[in-house]
Amino acid sequence: MNQAIFGFLHNFANRSPFLDAIFIFFARYLIYFLVLAIIIWLIKKPRKEALFLFAELAISAILARGIITEWIRFFYDHPRPFALLGFNPLIPESGASFPSGHMTFLFSLALIVWFYNRKFGWWLLGLSFLVGVARIFTGVHWPLDILGGIAIGALCGYVVHKILLPYWQKLSPQPLVVEVEEIDIVEIQNPQ
Repeated sequence: MNQAIFGFLHNFANRSPFLDAIFIFFARYLIYFLVLAIIIWLIKKPRKEALFLFAELAISAILARGIITEWIRFFYDHPRPFALLGFNPLIPESGASFPSGHMTFLFSLALIVWFYNRKFGWWLLGLSFLVGVARIFTGVHWPLDILGGIAIGALCGYVVHKILLPYWQKLSPQPLVVEVEEIDIVEIQNPQ
């Protein structure tokens, strides 16, 4: 199944220079634009909130990409599709294939953003998934690498958010509750 899905998606590679260029952009460069969008989102926040959110994003990304992904790759060296099947990928890549470091990184960030801003979070999740599809298309990852990266990134984002949520609730302003007295409404008739 893993090879069948890979074969289907990668089969479209090297057929159109325009399509190849689009997927190369998504696979290599879209990640930078997504990180830039998150930075702009943070800059628009009040300073204390921005620092807290930055810390939550950083902890999640370091845990997902820097620790868990590298730990798995240390013990499980799964070859990339181009190394196993003997073809030239559309983008250069090296090292173990599972899990996708791009996916662990992006999904850990996107899920954290989703907890605080659903609309922007959905965009990030969708575009992050597109990066994963592009990395299959370009021949550097198997579909299970992408799914594994999504699972690890999302799990790390969820766990970090749940651990830090009480601190966010202390930091964020509580909604103001105003009690309103009942007022009798008197109807005024218009004399004619």
